[in-house]
Amino acid sequence: MKGKLYLIPCTLGPVSPSRDIPLRVAEITRSLKHFIVEDERSARRYIKALLPDYPISEATLYLLDKHNPQNNQKSFIKPLTEGISMGLLSEAGCPAIADPGEEIVALAQQSNITVVPLVGPSSILLTLMASGLNGENFAFTGYLPIDKSARNTRLKDLELKALKGQTQLFMDTPFRNNQLLNDILTHCQPTLRLCIGTNLTLDNERITTKTLAEWKKHVPDLHKQLVMFALGN
Repeated sequence: MKGKLYLIPCTLGPVSPSRDIPLRVAEITRSLKHFIVEDERSARRYIKALLPDYPISEATLYLLDKHNPQNNQKSFIKPLTEGISMGLLSEAGCPAIADPGEEIVALAQQSNITVVPLVGPSSILLTLMASGLNGENFAFTGYLPIDKSARNTRLKDLELKALKGQTQLFMDTPFRNNQLLNDILTHCQPTLRLCIGTNLTLDNERITTKTLAEWKKHVPDLHKQLVMFALGN
């Protein structure tokens, strides 16, 4: 009998299990001894904060990052094929959503291993829920191109889809937020609505939707903040 792969969500900021993490996540994490993670140090810190009495020294962690060739990832799921359940832990939010964990999930599915997603915070869904934009037809496009010309071309494509009624969710690294916001305000139609979700689930969380024309009157400083953008009609 094969083990199960549990997709363990992580908080979007400092760990506060009582507020952000469902009890079932903690219970299942406690039952596991094998984890596939992006960063070993932060994963151990997260598990210890979630379960202070968990014997973290007894856990086996498999590092999943850009330095591991994809063919080595097959060895990560070997315990699953031997009947040992494992946890896939994201750095923030839900595993396999804008996250390299999708490759492990794909391997598990190909190997007929049961994949169990656990409930946790997702900046994509939280922003969409609070935006007031179309929640029946939407798309998450991830990070926009770094190259300015390519980014503006992508923005025009997202603008067209937003005008047709499909909400477009996207993001950038914290130090490029202001540049991205400026490009949106410069190149997209002022009647479109833009939701900016900042520091979701944290004490300074702010989720605000305005037209681009309204945002231009008072442009927020988003530098080095955790931001999700949603553009809609």
